[in-house]
Amino acid sequence: MKPPVKRSLIAIAAVAALIQLVPVHRTNPPVTSDIATSGEVHAILRRACYDCHSNETRWPWYSHVAPVSWLLARDVSMGRRHMNFSEWGQYTSDKQDAKIQSIWEQVSHDQMPLWFYRPLHPAAKLTDADRAVLQAWATPAPDLH
Repeated sequence: MKPPVKRSLIAIAAVAALIQLVPVHRTNPPVTSDIATSGEVHAILRRACYDCHSNETRWPWYSHVAPVSWLLARDVSMGRRHMNFSEWGQYTSDKQDAKIQSIWEQVSHDQMPLWFYRPLHPAAKLTDADRAVLQAWATPAPDLH
């Protein structure tokens, strides 16, 4: 191997090792409340949404390897900030209704779960049956007045 190539590979390996020392906050705060819904809807949400939208994130092995760990921690933080099933009771009923509508809008436009999450988490991929359950749940009952 030529010396410049060897030096470059050593430098890349050193940088890769050093970035592992950058701290990443992978926390799961306590669950204060959970969304109250049917078992079927809850199972779908838990399987496809809870890793980013709850305080019950399952941190896989690659969440400990930089720079992927940085991206995952950021995505979970943003997901929880946007909507957190583990703090559902803190939302007003109007806000809960709006969030349920937002869930369906995101799901119906194939924006959630995120495209890059699905390949590593195949169980999160929503089937047509899952979508039908979520649509029925998110569709308000007609006002009979």
